Amino acid sequence: MSNTSRRKFIISSAAVAAGSLLASSSVNKLFAGANGNLPHSHFKQEPLTYAYNALEPSIDALTMEIHYSKHAAAYCKALNDAAHAENVDVSKTVEAILKDISKYSTKMRNNAGGHYNHELFWKSLSPKTTVPSVKLAEAITKTFGSMEAFKTQFSDAAKTRFGSGWAWLQVNNDKKMLISSTPNQDNPLMDLAEVKGMPLLGLDVWEHAYYLKYQNKRADYIDGFWKIVNWDFVSERFEKM
Repeated sequence: MSNTSRRKFIISSAAVAAGSLLASSSVNKLFAGANGNLPHSHFKQEPLTYAYNALEPSIDALTMEIHYSKHAAAYCKALNDAAHAENVDVSKTVEAILKDISKYSTKMRNNAGGHYNHELFWKSLSPKTTVPSVKLAEAITKTFGSMEAFKTQFSDAAKTRFGSGWAWLQVNNDKKMLISSTPNQDNPLMDLAEVKGMPLLGLDVWEHAYYLKYQNKRADYIDGFWKIVNWDFVSERFEKM
């Protein structure tokens, strides 16, 4: 499929999805509870704290809108459906589920991962320029040699992730900082992960995260990502560990 054809396919697929959502909205309202949520909606998609166009030019408005309101929303809905079908204890957090994900179905694995990953991703982005805290910067420098060396290693993990997946900065149980990547919607919290740990920062390298603007130039998308990282959020996560 050519770049132009693939771009048209992504846009038309989003349009079909949008039409389907509109067509079902009246049905959804009939079954919505007092808080406006659908039945079995234990897991919820948090609102973005910035507008769809706030991350331009690194991420364009149309990509953000489709990514958040279609792709990520679908993971959240499917996670709730799977949790209900598998009688998951509603007191469980998504993190708790991920840590025992081998006990659940493939649908739970894909959608619990997809929901968690995206919720973390949105918070990891900011339209404002931020910098790592002193404590985080010192830890990164100690582990990787310098901030630039860290960015290079992380970018390489994102560039070389075959197919769809994520790149991660994480801390393992020994409080050691690591870079890894995972396929599909897997993440380091999962008991099935090759490299386990607590994610500090994640980068989505599925094509739908960047193809409308960058086409097949994943490296350009990664370069743009560094301009919008919410280091305040990453620093806060690190300092709570």
